[in-house]
Amino acid sequence: MTKIELDKTDRKILAILQADGRLSNQDVAEQVNLSPSPCLRRIKRLEEAGVIRQYVALLDPDKIGLGLLAYVNVRLEKHSEGPAGARSSASSPRADFAASVANWPEVVACYAMTGEMDYLLRVHVEDMDHFSRFMMATLLRHPAVLDVKSSFALQRIKDTTALPLV
Repeated sequence: MTKIELDKTDRKILAILQADGRLSNQDVAEQVNLSPSPCLRRIKRLEEAGVIRQYVALLDPDKIGLGLLAYVNVRLEKHSEGPAGARSSASSPRADFAASVANWPEVVACYAMTGEMDYLLRVHVEDMDHFSRFMMATLLRHPAVLDVKSSFALQRIKDTTALPLV
């Protein structure tokens, strides 16, 4: 991963776009005291470098009927290795699990973790019945899953997609 050098103007542009990605180039340019052409060149450079990954609409889960947020810790079975640590040609439980998670719409984020558990899932569902169905019919039926621990969000204190621009 190559770190991209960002100057003060780049950081200001990024902060503005994180707050409102629908602003026009003209509006962004005015806020950073640039003319539109150099501002657009900077934005394009940030997009091409992958600093700006994508533009999205952020939905309110409660307003679309996904009122229950769960964080699920998942521990997988450990794969067996052959002599001298050689893995078999078959895919590993981790690879199988990662491929499966990509197809589960309830899972909106999945992170490989250090520590006692292997993965942390952020799961948005309608209610406890929906969560139970997801757990029983999907997650716990995955052959690599050994153990899960779930926690439920009681209240949203802070929820942002904006990264700190130091």
